[in-house]
Amino acid sequence: MLEITVKNNAICFGKHFSLNFQRTLRIPDDGKTYPLPPGLGDFPVCKVDDYISRVPETWKEHGGVFIPMYQREALWIYFRGVNWRPNAVKIAVGKINAVSGKPWQQKLQANDQDYVICPAQPWLDGINSGEGYIRQFVAMPLGMGYTVEGQVTGKEEFGGIQIIVFDPKPGLFPEEPPPQLSRKRGISYDMGDAREDICFALSAEMGLAAGGKMKQEIYPDRYGINTWDETNFGRVYVHIVNSMMYREITGKEPPNTPVTAKTYSEYNLPWFDLYDEKKGDVAPSTILSQVKSVKEMDKNLGFAPQQDDTSVDIPQAQIKKLKVDPDGVRDGNW
Repeated sequence: MLEITVKNNAICFGKHFSLNFQRTLRIPDDGKTYPLPPGLGDFPVCKVDDYISRVPETWKEHGGVFIPMYQREALWIYFRGVNWRPNAVKIAVGKINAVSGKPWQQKLQANDQDYVICPAQPWLDGINSGEGYIRQFVAMPLGMGYTVEGQVTGKEEFGGIQIIVFDPKPGLFPEEPPPQLSRKRGISYDMGDAREDICFALSAEMGLAAGGKMKQEIYPDRYGINTWDETNFGRVYVHIVNSMMYREITGKEPPNTPVTAKTYSEYNLPWFDLYDEKKGDVAPSTILSQVKSVKEMDKNLGFAPQQDDTSVDIPQAQIKKLKVDPDGVRDGNW
């Protein structure tokens, strides 16, 4: 089994793979498809066991970790692996698979791929709901029906994010970097640095809902499902709490709310895009394509607009291109 540790706000699975959660701009939900917004710093990741006397009783069954988010705040998941030893990674939101839209199950699905491969998948910003795009992960309280879980299942009992990471079968890939790579910078798959380094530094529990459209592909598994050792995995439950609950549990202040997409663009700061035409794209989920966005839910429930969805015009010169070679290695062209 892969040992799970938390270090510098990253969740590490075994020796070769980790991920973290990036604070980001909530893109406008205006029907347009936006490029990739930046990372605005890590969400703090806290272990449930470190606050076991203060967390809700229901958390003690799942254990895991927790992160603070503001209502209607967005995030993206940043994957860090190594180029010479890939992992298969399943992500669910409220126990609904973020790739397939089906109920959470541990077994990997081959015919209807319900996982990502890292590398070459550098990040995941939302649910797989359209051809060549996703709908952004946006936090909403449980109990109002906004979340992906609430819309797909008709109830909200789990919330949070569920993650499982599988190692490849023994002998297929080296345990240590090949000699020709060990002397080079970049053996870690750090495509996400380009997005991260550019930056400035009801129910109290939350789940993830759908936001605006963003250009992003989910790459097919080029190795094949028989590559992955389904007996060797690491699994973690990520609880999401609002700022008040975070203060009560930890005694710490949550991060400040991020700037808006409109303000960010007015300062001519960069957005991002990938040269990844040859990698392909997993078919969108018919289930997730039916999930309504937060803005649509506001309208359906008769609420006045609760967020600024003013369209943002992003000049091509403001979109920085990131290039990856066929093996997923960062080219540095951005």
